[in-house]
Amino acid sequence: MLIMPLGDIFITEFNIDTQEYSFLVSAYAIAAFLASMCGMLFLDFFDRKHALQLSYAGFAVGSFLCAISTTYGQLLGFRFFTGLFGGILGAIVLSIVADLFKFKERGWAMGIVMTAFSAASAIGVPFGLFLTDLYGWRVPFYVLSGTGVVLSIFIMLYFPSLTAHFESVDRKRRPLDTLGLIIKDKNQINALLTGMTLVLGHFIIIPFITPYMIRNVGLEQVEIKYIFLAGGILTIFTAPFIGKMVDKYGVMKIFVIVCVLSFIPTIMITHLPPSSLYIALIATSLFFIFGSGRFIAPNTLITAAPTPENRGSFMSMKSALQQLAIALASFMAGSIVHITDTGAIKNYNYVAYVSIAVIILSIFLTNRIKVAKGN
Repeated sequence: MLIMPLGDIFITEFNIDTQEYSFLVSAYAIAAFLASMCGMLFLDFFDRKHALQLSYAGFAVGSFLCAISTTYGQLLGFRFFTGLFGGILGAIVLSIVADLFKFKERGWAMGIVMTAFSAASAIGVPFGLFLTDLYGWRVPFYVLSGTGVVLSIFIMLYFPSLTAHFESVDRKRRPLDTLGLIIKDKNQINALLTGMTLVLGHFIIIPFITPYMIRNVGLEQVEIKYIFLAGGILTIFTAPFIGKMVDKYGVMKIFVIVCVLSFIPTIMITHLPPSSLYIALIATSLFFIFGSGRFIAPNTLITAAPTPENRGSFMSMKSALQQLAIALASFMAGSIVHITDTGAIKNYNYVAYVSIAVIILSIFLTNRIKVAKGN
C-alpha cells in the first residue's frame, strides 16, 4: 500500500522502466508466497499470538532496511525480506477471525477487517505521502518500522493466547500430512482458486493507478494522497455495510451485485483522459468501494471451506496463492503497460479488460464453494 502510491517516484528516482517497477511491487509478494507456503505446514501447531508477534517483528526490521536502501537492487532485496514476514500476517488474521466467529456472523467480522484496511488507506497512506512530500520517501518506511516494533511489543504484553484450534489438530500430524488435507479436498482447492483469481483480477489494476493518474490524467504527486484518503474514508463505512448485507441476503447475491458495480470504476480509471482532481476522485473512490467490497462475500465463504483442524494451514496456503497472484498481476500489468516517449502510460485500458474477465471467472468459482462442518 505504500510502494504503489509512490510508484512514479521510484520510476523517476531509480530510472527504471515499467517492468522493473513491477519487480519492485512483486518482490514482496513472491517472498510472502514462499513464507506462506512454509507457514501452511506449521501454522496450526503454534499459538496464533506468537505467530502474529514474530511476523510484526520481522516486518519492522524489513521496513527499516527498506528505509536505508540507496539503490534499486537494495530496495528490491529488502522488499523481498519484508515480504517473508509481512506476507503471512493476512493468513494469521483471517485464521483468528475464523476461530472466533461462527459462519453466520463472519460476514460482519470480515467487513470489520476490510474496514481496518480501509482505515489504513484513509489514514496511513495519505500520512505516508504527506511525510514523503515533506521529507522524502524514506521517512514513511521508518514510521512503518517503528509501528511494527510497537505492535510487536503490544501483542507480547496484552494480546491473549489463542490456542483453541489445538483441540482439533492432530499433534502427531506430520507437516506434509497438512498439505494432504488440503489437496485431497476439492472444496478447499476450489476455495483457494477463488481467492487467487479475486486477487489477480483486483491487483492487476493497482500498481499503475498512481503513474497513470500523474502521467495521463494530469494530477500532481502531492494530490495522490487525496485518492487514498477519499477512497479509504468511504470504505470505512461501506465495508461493514456490505458485510451486513452478506449475512442478511447471502454470499452469492451480494457478491454478484458488487462485482458488476465494480466493473464501472475499473473502466473509468483505465480510460480516464486528462481531468480534474474531482473527476479522478469519483472514479478512484468508486473503485475503492466496490473493488475492496467484492472481497467480503467470497472471503466469508472461503474461510468456511476448511474444517477447524487445518484452518490455519489453509489460510496460510490461501495467503501464499494470493501473494503469488499479486506477483503475477504485477508482472502481467508491467508487461502490458508501457511508457511512451512523451512519458505517458500506454495500454492501461487492456489491463481493465483482463481484470473484468478474471473477476467474472471468480464468480463462477465462488458459486462452487461449500461450507465445511464445524463452521
